[in-house]
Amino acid sequence: MVLFLSRSDLESVLTMSDAINVVEHAFAEFSRRTAKAPLRVPIEVEKEEGIVLFMPAYLEQMEAMSCKVVSVFKNNPQLYNLPTIHAAVLLIDPKTGQILSIMDGGYLTAMRTGGVSGVATKYLAREKAKKVGLIGTGVQAEKQLWAVCEVRPIEKAKIYSIDPIERQEAFAKQMSEKLNIPVNVATSNKETVEDADIILTATWSKTPTFSGDWIKPGTHINGIGSYTPQMQEVDVATVKKAKVVVDSFEASFSEAGDLIIPLENGAITKEHIYAELGDLVIGKKPGRTSEDEITFFKSVGMAIQDASAAKHAYLAAKKKNIGTEISF
Repeated sequence: MVLFLSRSDLESVLTMSDAINVVEHAFAEFSRRTAKAPLRVPIEVEKEEGIVLFMPAYLEQMEAMSCKVVSVFKNNPQLYNLPTIHAAVLLIDPKTGQILSIMDGGYLTAMRTGGVSGVATKYLAREKAKKVGLIGTGVQAEKQLWAVCEVRPIEKAKIYSIDPIERQEAFAKQMSEKLNIPVNVATSNKETVEDADIILTATWSKTPTFSGDWIKPGTHINGIGSYTPQMQEVDVATVKKAKVVVDSFEASFSEAGDLIIPLENGAITKEHIYAELGDLVIGKKPGRTSEDEITFFKSVGMAIQDASAAKHAYLAAKKKNIGTEISF
C-alpha cells in the first residue's frame, strides 16, 4: 500500500519549525558527503513558457529517498486560472526501492524552501535582527517571512511587489495576523530594504529587485526566487560586497543567475563564494563573524530538501493516522 498525502494532510503534519530542523540535517549530510543529489533534469516547454524539473535525492543517514516532479508555467493564472507551480513527490524506501508515499509537492516545496532560508538566517543574520524587508507577495514569500520569524526576534516587516495593491494589502493583513507582528506595504522597493536587517526576495525577476547602494551594514539577504542563469534578483554590487553562501556550488554555478551574471562579467570569481550552507551547519566554516558584514544566501533549491521534508511528513502522518492508503 502507498500512502497518499494531500496538501491539507501535509498542512497538519509539517510545521515551519519541522521544515527548518529536517532541512538543517539534510544540509549537514550533504556536506558530510552522505547524500546523493544529482543536478535536477529540466525539460523546457518553450511555446508555453514552462519548464518541468525532475529532482531525485538520497540521504543515507536520514534513510530518505525521493523524486520530485515540479512544473513552473508562468502563464497558467492568466490563461487557465491555474497555479503557476504544480508538483508531486514520490517517497521511496531506500532499503527495498518500494514507493512509500505520493504527496502534494506544492506545499512541501514551499515549506522546505522556507526551511532552508530559516537555516541560512540562523547562521548568517545578526542575533538581534528585528526588521524584515520582503520583495514578493506570492506563496513562497509567505513561507520566507514565516521562516525568519522562527529563528530571529522579528518585530516588524515591510513588503513590496509588482502585484496589484489590493493583493499586497491582503498579503500584509494575512501575514500580520499569522505572525502577530506589524506587516506594512511599502511605497517602493527602496523603502522596503533600506532599513531592513534581513532582506528576502521571492520573485520571478530577471532584473535586480533592489540596489546594493540601499542596504546598510550588517544586513542579511536570502535570495530564493531566481533559479535559471537568466534570472537575477540581487544586483552585482550586493554580491560583490557580501559574504556569499550557497546551497550547492555545483547547482549555483549552473543555475543561479544572481551569481552567474557577475561571474561572466568578471565582477567576481568563483573564489568569492564563501561556502556551502552545510559547511556552516557542521562547523567546517563560521557563519557571520561581525556585526557589520553583509551576508547573502543564494538558493536554487535542492532535492535533499524534498527528501528530508517528505520523510518527516510521512512518519508524522503514519503516527497520526493521516492520509489515504492506495494500491496500484
